[in-house]
Amino acid sequence: MEQTLFEQNGGTYTQQGNYLLPDIKLPEQREYEIGVWGNRRRRYLKHHHRVKYYNMLTQCTLYPHLADVEQRAQSLCFQLEDALARQEGVTEYLKAADMMTWVRKMNNIRNQAEEIVNKKLIYT
Repeated sequence: MEQTLFEQNGGTYTQQGNYLLPDIKLPEQREYEIGVWGNRRRRYLKHHHRVKYYNMLTQCTLYPHLADVEQRAQSLCFQLEDALARQEGVTEYLKAADMMTWVRKMNNIRNQAEEIVNKKLIYT
């Protein structure tokens, strides 16, 4: 029987029932910590940019990309929260004086920061 192009290039097959499946493995990769932001980006790519997602996955560039997005998004979110808190006048004094107002304002600031990060980094 004539060899396939895959076999000519050193590939092997494993028989599963009536089918011969190629033995394909991705190269070893290091572990990356992917948090909320990275998972949002991964989900967005998988559902809205399928070809890009699978190309990055097979080229082993997806997880480094997600780790980079995670780091940049966290940094941007913290910077935005600090800037918006200063702009709104949300201080430790307000926290001590009126806890519920402080919580309400901080939740609003956190939501604003998340929306900006989502728009600038995650869903682009």
